[in-house]
Amino acid sequence: MHILIGSDHAGFDLKHQLKDHLRALGHEVTDKGTHVKDSVDYPDHAHAVASAVQNEAGALGILICGSGNGVNISANRHKGIRAALAWEPVVARLAREHNNANVLSLPARFITTATAFAIVDSFLAGQFEGGRHQRRVEKIELETA
Repeated sequence: MHILIGSDHAGFDLKHQLKDHLRALGHEVTDKGTHVKDSVDYPDHAHAVASAVQNEAGALGILICGSGNGVNISANRHKGIRAALAWEPVVARLAREHNNANVLSLPARFITTATAFAIVDSFLAGQFEGGRHQRRVEKIELETA
């Protein structure tokens, strides 16, 4: 699977640990930044990942910042992106199964590396259930005036 990953400075170290973990599992990983530990603006990297996921069928994204909220909000501004903030594995799995989430957002300052690995593994293992959830996912894309 192709996974696009990005973070701000707060998620920099966790991002690199996740890249190694994902590659060890056989996934192709593309790092959309940041590539420095200096303070950066999280929307820049969230938009880079979200745009790439929009343009590649079947690709998934992972975003990391201090709370997970900033990257999550930024990614969800993109049509067709369903980013989910998860702090434990079951939340990530349900985001895939019920919401067909295609981007996972992680709060680097509030989870351990081991928990992050478990969350990511659960997210990647989840499969969209369709059925009653399909109708709900379609309503997410409903544009209002």
